[in-house]
Amino acid sequence: MRRALCPVETLYVGQRSRAVLSCALSGRLDLGALSAAFDAVTGEHPSLRSRIVPDGEGFALELLDEAERPRLATRTGNTEKAYAAELNTPLSVGGPMSRAVLVSAPEGEDHLFVLSVDHTVVDGHSGIALLNEVWDRYRVLVEDGTRPDTADRDALRWPRPVSELLHPADPERTTAHLERRIDEVRRNPVELVPYDVADPSGVEGRIEVCRLTLDAERTGRLRRTARAAGVSVHALVAAALLTTARGHLPDGPRTLGCLSPVDLRSRLSPPVPALMMVPAVTTHLQFLALPTDPDPMDVARTVHERLADFVAGDGPAEELRITPEVPRRPTLQLATVIATNMGVVPGPRLPEGLEATDIRLVPAREQYFPAAGRSPVMACVVSFEGRLAIEFPHFTACYSPEFMGALRDGVGAVLAAFADAAPAPAPTS
Repeated sequence: MRRALCPVETLYVGQRSRAVLSCALSGRLDLGALSAAFDAVTGEHPSLRSRIVPDGEGFALELLDEAERPRLATRTGNTEKAYAAELNTPLSVGGPMSRAVLVSAPEGEDHLFVLSVDHTVVDGHSGIALLNEVWDRYRVLVEDGTRPDTADRDALRWPRPVSELLHPADPERTTAHLERRIDEVRRNPVELVPYDVADPSGVEGRIEVCRLTLDAERTGRLRRTARAAGVSVHALVAAALLTTARGHLPDGPRTLGCLSPVDLRSRLSPPVPALMMVPAVTTHLQFLALPTDPDPMDVARTVHERLADFVAGDGPAEELRITPEVPRRPTLQLATVIATNMGVVPGPRLPEGLEATDIRLVPAREQYFPAAGRSPVMACVVSFEGRLAIEFPHFTACYSPEFMGALRDGVGAVLAAFADAAPAPAPTS
C-alpha cells in the first residue's frame, strides 16, 4: 500500500535530513510500557512505518510489513556517547521513516530516549508533538494499566500532502512570484561563512552539536526586551546570528541572507493539527546589507518587519508553491544563517517517579560538502518549559568544534546584551 509524495515532500528525499528529538530522563522506567506506547503511536501514523520507494517519475511512501516496522530498541550504555551515535546514524535507505532508541545508564535511573524521523514526513512542530504523544501514551499505560486498543491500529490514515491543502492558486500570480524571487536572489548574492577546517581529508567528519542555553530568568528578560522593542524573540535571535556571522566576514558592506522557516498549519484548509505527520512548513529568505559593525537591535527590527509583512500576506503559500523549483535553483533558499524557531512548546507529561531533565530538538542530515569551502550556519531554536536553547549542528570536516564554540559564544554575548537591556517586570497586583 502506497501514498505518492507531492512535489514539496519530494524535495526532502534527496536531502536525507531528519529531526532528532531526545529526552533525558531520571527515575523509574517501564520498558514494556514504553515499547507499547511507541508501537501504538506508529500504528496510528502509517508514515512512520513506511519506506520511500520510486513511484513513476517521483516517489511514494510504501507501508512496511509487520516484521520490518520500527520497534523501540533498548540497550545499556553511556547516554552522552549514545546521543552522539544516534546523531551520526542515518535512517537506513529503504527502511522505516522513524527510529526510537532508549539507552539506560549501567547503574542508577538515568535514561536517554532518542526519536529520529525523516523530514519527508515531519517538521519541527509535528516532531515535538510526536515526542509528547509517545510519552502521553506511556503515562496512560503506567498510571492506568490500560493497553492500547489495537483493533483498528493498522487502518491506513495517510495524511494529505500539504500542497493539496493550500487555497486555490492563481498560476499567473505564482509565476510572477517566482520571477520576483529569481530576480531578487540574482541582485543579492549572499556571503557565506567560510569553513575553518583547512584540510578536511585529515579530519574524521561527524555531526556534532554546539549548544547555547538560557535559564528561565534570562529567557524571560529576553522576552521583555522583545516586547519593549516591538519585535519577536525570533528577530532577536536572528539578529544575534547575523551580527555574529558578520564578524567572520571581511570588513566593508556585506550582503547576508537570513532564512526563517514559517509554519503553515493554521493557514491550510482545513487547518492541520501538529500531530499530523507532514512537513507543513515553508521559508522566508531576506537579504540584509550589513556594515562591518552593525547594531544588533537595528538588525532585529529589520528582520521582524520583513518577516511580519511576509507572513501577513500570501507569501507563505506562494513560497510553498515554488518549492519544487529549489533543486533547479538552490539560491532560492541560500542564506548565510538558517534560524529555525519552534517558539515556546511544552515538554512531555510523565508519570510520578519519572522526570525529564533535558529535552532537545536537533536537525541532522547525511550529506555535507567540505570541498565547497563555506555554507549556511544552522541554528535550531526552541523553548522547552520556558527555557530557550539554540542548537548549532555542524560537520567537523567543515566547521571545527572550536570554531562553532566561538560562534555560539558570540551569539550568546549578543543575546546577553539584549537580556540585560530588559525593562523591569510589571508589578503584580
